[in-house]
Amino acid sequence: MNIDLSWVLNDVLEVRGARHAILVSGDGLLLQRSDDIARDDAETNAAAMSSMQSLSRAVAGFVGAGHGIWKQTLLEYDGGWIFLIAAGQGSYLAVSAAPDVDMEAMSFRMQKTVSALSKAMSVAPRSDNGVGA
Repeated sequence: MNIDLSWVLNDVLEVRGARHAILVSGDGLLLQRSDDIARDDAETNAAAMSSMQSLSRAVAGFVGAGHGIWKQTLLEYDGGWIFLIAAGQGSYLAVSAAPDVDMEAMSFRMQKTVSALSKAMSVAPRSDNGVGA
């Protein structure tokens, strides 16, 4: 089943300064991309974001014993920001933004988007557990 979730990713781009959004699997596969990023660019960045979340999780203990649960990675560049958060089991949402993006608005919208993604990707439980006919 291949569900088109680009509408959900495009929603996060409503924050002024947001540029691109991608949904990435834990092993670096591109699951979905916003309309404005080319597939090749999105696939390259998906692989990099998977590595980035893995690296972020690996150093989480650096914040202190018992406090090292990764939630978000924020990268700053001369030309803008990259936000990376968990988007459900084994998936991650990455958004690139301009230098003047409202960081609070972006974080809030990403959390809202992750919530919408989890609802859109959930499947209702089967009442007969697949048994019977």
